[in-house]
Amino acid sequence: MAWPRRMMAVAVKGLVVKPMPSPPLLSAAFDDINDDKPRRRWYHNLPLYGVILLLLAPQPSILLILVHQYLLVLNSPARFAFHLLAIYSITFVTFSSLIVLVIRDPGPVSLEDPQTSDPNDEQVGLTEALMSSDDFSAPGKWCRICWAPKPDRTHHCSFCGRCVLKMDHHCPWLGNRCIGHRTYSAFLHFLLGIVLLASYVAILCAHALYYAFNNPYSVDDTAPVHEILLTFAGMAFTLVIGSFFSYHLYLVSTNQTTLENITPFLLLRYLPTLPHTGSNSGPSDPPMEHELSFKQRRLVKDAHSHIRIFDVGFKKNWSQVFGWKRPSGLLYRALCGGGGMGDGKSFPRNLNADQLLARLARELVAEGKNT
Repeated sequence: MAWPRRMMAVAVKGLVVKPMPSPPLLSAAFDDINDDKPRRRWYHNLPLYGVILLLLAPQPSILLILVHQYLLVLNSPARFAFHLLAIYSITFVTFSSLIVLVIRDPGPVSLEDPQTSDPNDEQVGLTEALMSSDDFSAPGKWCRICWAPKPDRTHHCSFCGRCVLKMDHHCPWLGNRCIGHRTYSAFLHFLLGIVLLASYVAILCAHALYYAFNNPYSVDDTAPVHEILLTFAGMAFTLVIGSFFSYHLYLVSTNQTTLENITPFLLLRYLPTLPHTGSNSGPSDPPMEHELSFKQRRLVKDAHSHIRIFDVGFKKNWSQVFGWKRPSGLLYRALCGGGGMGDGKSFPRNLNADQLLARLARELVAEGKNT
């Protein structure tokens, strides 16, 4: 009996000397999921450098026209000071909103207040997610790519490799960043600044050019060249950026994002529970886009032009983007656009939209029976 006991002691000794390695932490396994985020390269900022160049390149010609027209020709220092102050004030606030767009996080998806959370903390811990009262098992409530909660109006950006609260679109011209809940008002402020600057310069240079044609002997030979170029450049930017800005004014007035406006099938995730017919071969609940027939797709596209899920009225829609609580909020938004109201995760719903969604669900089921 001594031999088995000796062998058992050796085996136990071997187990003590060579313990098995401990399994890796679960959080480390989840961290490996997010290691494949796209890396930002230097050439990703080239469009941003182009935007800055377009804003700064006309400044020498503008200054030359102001000095020549209002100091040398008209001899009016007051008008010169007024136009100089107006142009560079608009330029200053335009660059202020541009800095906000480049620096500020568009909307981190976390269980904390996005206004007070760390902008670099883009993920939420597994323990915090499990302790939350939200139903992350519902369709569209959990992102399976970046492994984080996905509140209403949140979308995953494949370029940034993360989810963004109330994502509007991904803009390569602004540092290859997304426009979201915390930067959308600054984005509108930036567009408004470009439109005001371009239209102001175009009107100013057109007036100087008109004076040069009527008084050819009192102006310098090179000044009309700068005036012609800046007039046409200002008109072009006013038309192009102004049209884009007008489109976003419509989106704000109807409380839509660009993604919600151009993607009608986002309505499917807000549909109520579909009445089942007893067959297990029907579409999922809510149905997916690829499960719909041609006529069902047409129903969704037609309903998309009438259903505004988050439209709660013109005034409230604008207050969600440009509203403020403190007296200094107006000055803050005038300087750089500010940030959105609320936490970016929950939004009031349009009560009429729920009725239209229920009607759309019934029509989809009825059309599915006919096919």
